Amino acid sequence: MAEDSQPDPGGDPLLASKFAVPAVPPGFVARKRLLDGLTEGTRGPLTVISGPAGAGKTTLAASWHGSGGSPGPVVWLTLESEENAPGAFWAYVIGAFRYHQVPLPDIGTPSRADTVDRSLIVRLASALAGLPGPVVLVLDGIERATGRQVAVDLEFVLAHAGPALRMVLIGRVDPALPLHRYRAEGRICEIRRSELAFTPRETAQLLKQHGLTPSQESVGVLTRRTEGWAAGLRLCALAMQGADDAEHFARSFATSPNAVADYLTAEVLEAQPASVQDLLMRTSILTHIHPALADALTGRADGAAVLAGLARENAFIEPIGDTAWYRGHPLFAEVLRAHLHDRAPELGPDLHRRAAQWFAADDRLAEALEHAAEAGEWEYAADLLVDRLAIGRLLTGPDSHGLECLFRTMPAEAPGTAPALVASATALLRHDAEESRRQLGRAEAEAGNGAAPATTEGSAASPERRLTHALLRLLSDAGTVRDGDSQVRALMAQLPVARLEQHPEIESLCRYGRAQALLAEGRRTEARDAFAAALEAAGDELTRTVRYHCLGSLALTEAVDGMLREAEAHAGEGLRIADEAGIPDGHRTGLCHLALAAVASERGDLRGAQHHIDASADSRSAAHDPLGAAESAVLRARLALAQGRTAQALEALDALRLPVGHSGASDHGTPRKATPLCAEAARRVTMTRCTVHLARGDASSALAALNGAADGGSGHALAAAAVHLAAGDCEHARRLLAPLGNGASPGPADRVRARLLQAHAALREEATAHAMVFLGQALDAARPQLLRAPFTESGPWLRHLLAQAPALVAEHPWLNERPEEGGGRPPLLEQLSDREREVLRHVAQMMSTQEIAAELYLSVNTVKTHLKSIYRKLSVSRRSEAVRRAREADLL
Repeated sequence: MAEDSQPDPGGDPLLASKFAVPAVPPGFVARKRLLDGLTEGTRGPLTVISGPAGAGKTTLAASWHGSGGSPGPVVWLTLESEENAPGAFWAYVIGAFRYHQVPLPDIGTPSRADTVDRSLIVRLASALAGLPGPVVLVLDGIERATGRQVAVDLEFVLAHAGPALRMVLIGRVDPALPLHRYRAEGRICEIRRSELAFTPRETAQLLKQHGLTPSQESVGVLTRRTEGWAAGLRLCALAMQGADDAEHFARSFATSPNAVADYLTAEVLEAQPASVQDLLMRTSILTHIHPALADALTGRADGAAVLAGLARENAFIEPIGDTAWYRGHPLFAEVLRAHLHDRAPELGPDLHRRAAQWFAADDRLAEALEHAAEAGEWEYAADLLVDRLAIGRLLTGPDSHGLECLFRTMPAEAPGTAPALVASATALLRHDAEESRRQLGRAEAEAGNGAAPATTEGSAASPERRLTHALLRLLSDAGTVRDGDSQVRALMAQLPVARLEQHPEIESLCRYGRAQALLAEGRRTEARDAFAAALEAAGDELTRTVRYHCLGSLALTEAVDGMLREAEAHAGEGLRIADEAGIPDGHRTGLCHLALAAVASERGDLRGAQHHIDASADSRSAAHDPLGAAESAVLRARLALAQGRTAQALEALDALRLPVGHSGASDHGTPRKATPLCAEAARRVTMTRCTVHLARGDASSALAALNGAADGGSGHALAAAAVHLAAGDCEHARRLLAPLGNGASPGPADRVRARLLQAHAALREEATAHAMVFLGQALDAARPQLLRAPFTESGPWLRHLLAQAPALVAEHPWLNERPEEGGGRPPLLEQLSDREREVLRHVAQMMSTQEIAAELYLSVNTVKTHLKSIYRKLSVSRRSEAVRRAREADLL
């Protein structure tokens, strides 16, 4: 190794290797944004390049030196631990100027390693101030010059050397200089970890330099997993060169030689004292680290000092904003967890248990539940959820999907009252009311056995538990409104108002449950009002799922009653909320699509109705919802009837006699009974069956179906009137219809049908004038909602009557308009979101799903979700159709 002729204060020659600019490694990527930043920075007095090991700090400065961006000569010095003493440090600084042939007057050198004469520092500053042009002093490894005196002298030189000296300090920690002062004066350039991190485009360039051409998806995966860490990416590139399937390696990030782990272990973990290593491994179970939480996991009291020190050293631990929290690099955390598992595998559950208790005490429920689950403490986790009155957060809101995924791994029959209640709630999320009721029964049995674990915050009979039980019973049981609603209200009254205000989802769920019960009992008008009241209570992010379900049920109720405009608006809003809020497919009911199918059917748009029926069937929960399943069967029957296929219409209704569900067993292996139809569902099916029999000319079968059903208000009266009219008993039919002509029916659809039956009865009795009056009233009632189906379903007699009234037909041109004649495609009821338009534009450019994901910095699954939503909104099933449809609608 070449040596400088000038000795250091100890008498040894200066090592010339410390003055050499490091070579740029093979496969280096010249990142122009950083090179330009460094060039701009060296126009001022101070540039700091700071980052963790392997961030590319030295490589950046070395490549910049080679690029010719320096404003003058570059004096390079790589510091080692020997240069910690002031005399040795300044001897090497002065030697670096000589080595790089920057002329300085003879100012002397330090005579001792442990100290330096103040006059020498003054002479050096004066000599630098007299330089004819700028010179850049690069000190690489500045964290090794830790002496206080070195920092004081360095600050003096920087302050008095004049504009000629441009200093670049490279290190894992910030130099002990008053950086805040330089920032305030605008005289510092800082290049830190975030700037040093590789972007996806730069990652692709690095891989290309190593002879690799992975997909954009793989590039995105590597960049996200490494967070742009330069050394990690280079080690991955080297490993990929030796991999049999480089593309698979990039996606799985499975390093067979564990090069990344070895690097982090040697360069970061093993460089720390044993106590620090212990803290790092124990806190590796966390995504975010608080000093007090670190103390709880270590049993010590040095968490704040250790974490602050690690952050200063850029040891892959960094503070989170202006908070007391820290986060670790995910790759480093994985390495630490592997070491924890190897060194102390028995510690894992205990650490998670301690973390759960700390988070619970800090009122951070989500984190507490996560760690309780990791520790296998399911009873404690369920106790927390129930006793914190958070069961509603499982059923609705932004935490719903995460909580469901967490408790999905809970053993099916985990003992305890709270686990049974949680299992009941998760069954409700799957729309499996039968399983929900079974779990409620188990909760009652557990409570009767006095099950109350020592870890619980409450007791089996606490108001929170009784309220949770009553609320789940209301939501899962289509029983009486009085019992369910009043019990929930009574229990809510036992809790402080402030406590309930923290959980607005309880009120909205209670109102929704009451509305569902009203609808199940067939009290449609009251149900509509109750759904509207529930919507008022479900206006924020915490209740978005309740709002979605309310909109679906309300829209379907309105559509059945002939309030088509309202139904269309509410169903569209429900679908929009589901997409924007990211409600998972498993939590969607299909009711919004069924409502739109009913709207299309009532308006005579058979293709549109079929499209929405098919879309509703995509919902995995459809088979568990009696009302939804019944309405789907009714709509399929009506479509078949409109096409003259009466046998197929009856088959669609008969299918409801089979067990509801995908098999004869529940998710837990318990035999599943046929799901009984509630009063409302039974009424809808019966009335439709009666209509089909009448269309077949089988009045006796229609009457038999009608006699087997309970009186269902206006719908039952209409069906009975139709049966008696078909049997020739016009007088009986008129008596049944009379009460319906004065607005007593729940919706315009029944009023229109009542007037048409009255017109038919008058025509049969040869009272044509009266028939015309009733027909005119029916048309006037149908026009606001464009109700066409009642007229097309009425039979030949209506066509003959309309033929006699050309003036009346001319007043209602909408009656003969057929949506399917205009192309047969449902109108675009929902607008594409901005992100969906962006995805669609890339689809139009023939980009693959992986390419779109990389271009938009999204995951492939997210792009697929957007595409699925686009297909649904545009009523298409392929990319080419989506692009063509979008262009027709001027969306591209």
